[in-house]
Amino acid sequence: MKKLINSPETVVTDALAGMAAAHAALSVDIEHKVVSRASGPSAGKVGLVSGGGSGHEPLHAGYVGYGMLDAACAGEVFTSPVPDQVLVATEAASGGAGVLHIVKNYTGDVLNFQLAAELADDEDIEVTSVLVNDDVAVQDSLYTAGRRGVGATVFVEKIAGALAERGASLAEVAMVGAEVNERSRSFGVALTSSTVPSAGKPTFELAEQEIELGIGIHGEPGRTRTALAPAHEIVGIAMDAIHADLPLEGDLLVMLNGMGGTPLIELYGAFAEVSRYFGERAVHLDPAGLTVGVATDGSAGQVWIVEPGGTLQVNGKCMDIYRDEKTSKAPVELWTCTGGANQQWQATNGTLVNPASGKCLDDPGFNTTDGTRLEIYTCNGGLNQQWQLP
Repeated sequence: MKKLINSPETVVTDALAGMAAAHAALSVDIEHKVVSRASGPSAGKVGLVSGGGSGHEPLHAGYVGYGMLDAACAGEVFTSPVPDQVLVATEAASGGAGVLHIVKNYTGDVLNFQLAAELADDEDIEVTSVLVNDDVAVQDSLYTAGRRGVGATVFVEKIAGALAERGASLAEVAMVGAEVNERSRSFGVALTSSTVPSAGKPTFELAEQEIELGIGIHGEPGRTRTALAPAHEIVGIAMDAIHADLPLEGDLLVMLNGMGGTPLIELYGAFAEVSRYFGERAVHLDPAGLTVGVATDGSAGQVWIVEPGGTLQVNGKCMDIYRDEKTSKAPVELWTCTGGANQQWQATNGTLVNPASGKCLDDPGFNTTDGTRLEIYTCNGGLNQQWQLP
């Protein structure tokens, strides 16, 4: 085994010490292996906590920051953090509006986060959990009852984190996190095995020209082993598996993840194959290798603007008005979701006035509004979106 470490026993704490030295915006509790924002919890904001075994960096501590996580706890390599660690992270994230636990579906993580939530309840911290289980490769794998949680974790942390930053309630943030997971699918491929420092040898063996399809992030068995093939064939297998489980339509958010071992030159080549698979439909997010994660339209917004003489068509989607962009002076007409009377919403001086704040709205078509740009929430608490006339 060749690793740039001092010893297998100190690899996690050494890494955390390095994070503390490199990032002044983070507070690192090396004793409990918890990373949180140096600014502390934000009063009145929902806190987000995640965590898991080390070895998946930048997950999870790398996503602690504005619009993402408030705290993360790190277990030993490929080992769940214990309940006391999760509780420390929960306390560090609690600003009085509740805390969302984002939990990958591995038995140890599920049990330990559940126990930590019960401990937090004893301290009057309200906790809600979102379980991430997006891996389409196998069901009831090693370490898992049901599907494994993999790439969608990043989507949930970023999207739910952005919503929490806007002041949404715990129930709203949890609902969006759950929806992002439901709309996301992933599939992994192994070219070689990982090596856990404490073991000192590869977790499994693959022949020189052999790969494993559907591998888990800890080296759990996949669907099958096959001969090494060109990138376009491997990517095609992964995308076909995802598409068969969740038909991929509309706008897509695609993340390619290298499982910590694939160089960028190969990742960009693989992402080109993902783009070719979809033609013009794919929208990229930080191409980075070979866990392929896809989120379907509904968690990612579309951009529309109302132009003079035009009508805004939104395919019957249900929306809550949030605010406009200080560009409009004409009223906007909308129908309520229950089919009630047409109402006018005055978009003046930067605020789209809602006489009964929080109403859920269907849009059968905006009237002419002289260039209005609107930002909206979906009825299920989705991301802030902008809509305009195509």
